[in-house]
Amino acid sequence: MKEIALTAEKRESGKKASKSVRNTGYVPGIYYANGDTNINIKVKPLALRPIVYTSLTRLVNLEVAGETPKLCFLKDVRFDPVTDQIVHFDLQGIKQDQKITVEVPIKLSGQPIGVRQGGKLMQTLHKIKIKCLPKDMVESIESNIAGLEMGSVLYLKDLNTENLEIDLPGEAVIARVSKPRGGTAQETGKR
Repeated sequence: MKEIALTAEKRESGKKASKSVRNTGYVPGIYYANGDTNINIKVKPLALRPIVYTSLTRLVNLEVAGETPKLCFLKDVRFDPVTDQIVHFDLQGIKQDQKITVEVPIKLSGQPIGVRQGGKLMQTLHKIKIKCLPKDMVESIESNIAGLEMGSVLYLKDLNTENLEIDLPGEAVIARVSKPRGGTAQETGKR
């Protein structure tokens, strides 16, 4: 899994302090972890882009002056409803011996046989929550669907989820190739 380095500065806590941080061009945030003290931090908005604007789950190597580097991940981010700018973010610390819960995307690759025969691919599940140790964490769960025929279904149990705990049942539908509505031109008699 790819790690992204993030350098941050400490800041004061409170609503007034957060507002003054935003007025100086920074984004306020917080780092927290089980057994650690919380650290109020601030970063430039551009530094958050590779962490926030991606569908992948990434580990963050947080460096704060006066602190040892912390391994964490983006737990939450809040946006301004009008400007869509980041107004606050939360980073959750990772302990190597404790399981973490993260949401990861499901990526499908390949063109199914059923789509080449005129069917339509419908992906019903795009992200799932997984629980695992940090060493087993993945950016995304991938599956090659080139073998899906017309009427075939890809279930959660068909994915490689070794060392990952998932709360959904194995029969949860990820994607399916269905027949198009109304049939093909040959089936309806039109030319």
